[in-house]
Amino acid sequence: MAVEELQSIIKRCQILEEEDFKEEDFGLFQLAGRRCIDEGHIDQLLEIIQNEKNKIIIRNMGWNLVGPVVRCLLWNDKEDDKRKDYFLMLDLLVKLCNPKELLLGLLELIEEPSGKQISQIILLLLQPLQKVIQKLHNNKAYSVGLALSTIWNQLSLLPVPYSKEQIQTDDYGLCQCCKALIDFTKPFVEEIIHAKENSLENEKLKDELLKFCFKSLKCPLLTAQFPKQLEEAENDPLWCFASEIVGFLLAIGEPFSRMIINHGKKKRIWKYLEFEEEEDKQLADSMASLAYLVFVQGITIDQLPMVMSPLYLLQFNMGYIEVFLQRKEESVFPKGLELLENGLLRIEDNSLLHQYLEIKSFLSVPQDLVKIMTLCPIETLRKKGLAMLQLYINKLDSQGKYTLFRCLLNTSNHSGVEAFIIQNIKNQIDLTLKGVHYNKWFMGPQLVSLLDLVLILPEGAETDLLQNSDRIMASLNLLRYLIIKDNENDNQTGLWTELGKIENNFLKPLHMGLNMSKAHYEAEIKNSQENSHDVQKPKDICSVTVCGEEIPNMPPEMQLKVLHSALFTFDLIESVLARVEELIEIKTKSTSEENIGIK
Repeated sequence: MAVEELQSIIKRCQILEEEDFKEEDFGLFQLAGRRCIDEGHIDQLLEIIQNEKNKIIIRNMGWNLVGPVVRCLLWNDKEDDKRKDYFLMLDLLVKLCNPKELLLGLLELIEEPSGKQISQIILLLLQPLQKVIQKLHNNKAYSVGLALSTIWNQLSLLPVPYSKEQIQTDDYGLCQCCKALIDFTKPFVEEIIHAKENSLENEKLKDELLKFCFKSLKCPLLTAQFPKQLEEAENDPLWCFASEIVGFLLAIGEPFSRMIINHGKKKRIWKYLEFEEEEDKQLADSMASLAYLVFVQGITIDQLPMVMSPLYLLQFNMGYIEVFLQRKEESVFPKGLELLENGLLRIEDNSLLHQYLEIKSFLSVPQDLVKIMTLCPIETLRKKGLAMLQLYINKLDSQGKYTLFRCLLNTSNHSGVEAFIIQNIKNQIDLTLKGVHYNKWFMGPQLVSLLDLVLILPEGAETDLLQNSDRIMASLNLLRYLIIKDNENDNQTGLWTELGKIENNFLKPLHMGLNMSKAHYEAEIKNSQENSHDVQKPKDICSVTVCGEEIPNMPPEMQLKVLHSALFTFDLIESVLARVEELIEIKTKSTSEENIGIK
């Protein structure tokens, strides 16, 4: 019945001119054609499509059959004997139908699915889509851009495989799609490369291809993980995709050195490339991804001029490192850390001039490292962040170290980080005292100014000593070191002229704070022990106040352990404090005796 209906519609349309086809004719043809497919009349439908007499009808109306054919290919059993006929029908429709209508129809089909079906339909339709676009002689650039944008929008919905196992299984088909997408795009790239003239249409096509490359650098390549070894990388589908994308950029973009280094001046560099507002926001992510692929993965790094100094390379990479470290995805942090390490290892210790800290990224990157060190839940990344901060400190000159230390002491708000900075200050003082050349930044007035930030309790005697124990211990150890290494008569560090202020701002408040804290925790221990003997009190509702916060539902035995641990910390601080005060007394007494002897 469906075949007869279709033949009746065709017979009526055969006597009409193309411009006389009515909307009703399109609807009836589509309905009858779909019924033929649903009822399995594939052979008869193929005959109708291949009939030369129906050429104009199929050209104008046949694209309506693409959807039903594609759905049969996607959802029917792969062992279905009619699959070859479906593929033949799809090829015929691509060959015979109006390419403009067919393009829109294919893109609508690509936009429909979700989940794992996205990759299935993209893999099925990329080749037909390429053939259709190649038939479009006018507005090809627009068609390529529309197709690439539609495909990318769908692919960006798929999760990027993280582990080697996920890449191998490729459950969502992203890796397969990336490979197929390169094959889809390559002919258009070659068309630009081999163009004999820079026509407006060619410039537009180049524009669309570049936009696609930059989008791909952001997704999936920004979050994609790559093998460490080159031998493995060359077999990794996402690494291969990255290599091809960078190759496209080199082939059709500006000279590579200008592209990657001068991205901030894009309005002048990308003469023909105009980004939409949202695309423009993504450009920083894309360029950061490109920098990582070039400098860490080594893709086409040989294209960069060898005359560029390591300091210059670090300078323009710092902006990209900042992009990586400020994103929220934990999978992206390692790329920023690796890119930073790559840049820092190229330069000598103490060679990064303090003037570089006037550039925003040179101060924000170490602050981002602090956030990773303190907030990232992954231990290996926290340790890597710490190692990179230390490496960064090592590369700065003396004034740069001094400036960074002041900055981080004022902004980190973390006892452990502040202790780390104080230890670095102690190391710099030690190197200065042992050195041949006088370093004013860690001696005398400059050091005194720095010590004002170190040898102080943030809230006086009310400071939470347990929460700030790391910083307090580091400060006491630094003070003990200064007292031992610097005699009062020499006073190279300026410590002895500031001793009165240090006692008032640090040592005395610390004594008071320790007394109050120990009394509080001893009382808590007493209460906990009394509660543990109260059989009427449920054991699971005990609570304890630590660092100003109440921790509920703690078993009494665990509560006691926490309280005793806090007391142990206070005892440790008190013992170091007592040693510091003892050394001060010994030193001042010795100096007084020496002065009396001299008189």
